Amino acid sequence: MRTPHDMMIDRTLLMYALRVIQDRAWPMAGDVKVHQLVFLAELHMLGKGVRGLHYDFVRFPYGAFSRELDNDLLALRRKELVRNFDVAEGAEGCLRFLSGEAAAGGETNEQVMTILHSVVETYGPQDVGAMTKSVEDVEISAANRPEDTVRVLDVPFHTVMLVPSRIDVAGDFSVSPRAVPGLKAALGL
Repeated sequence: MRTPHDMMIDRTLLMYALRVIQDRAWPMAGDVKVHQLVFLAELHMLGKGVRGLHYDFVRFPYGAFSRELDNDLLALRRKELVRNFDVAEGAEGCLRFLSGEAAAGGETNEQVMTILHSVVETYGPQDVGAMTKSVEDVEISAANRPEDTVRVLDVPFHTVMLVPSRIDVAGDFSVSPRAVPGLKAALGL
């Protein structure tokens, strides 16, 4: 289960991903694309032994879906930090904080930011159909049986596919204790 600290990091990284898409002026077709992008980013991070995002994902008819991610998008919209899928001016404090914290947080933070940026750059220009196919073609496995893989397309609907808290990693994205109050204020928490 995500902690309030995890939610704070997740919401900030989510806004960063949305900002990359917004800056490139790629079409954002809706929630489906956001869920697929975050799922792919989280898989890449965990595959590299780092954790930046903390979303659990289940298989839905259109690919990966996370209730926590859905709730975070709603919370960011209520706080007026995100309008539809565009990062609002009020979120600039979070994004400035993130760039500073990523640099101050060492190698793991930099690796998380690089992976997130790379995944968004790679898959962001795709339309929803191509993105869904990209997700469905991903092979996943149980953490305790990595040799037994299954494509996402073959996972039954509503099956839990990803629980990052159950996966051992070498490092987690971190926020210094002195920076937490500033980030909470920027997020309106």
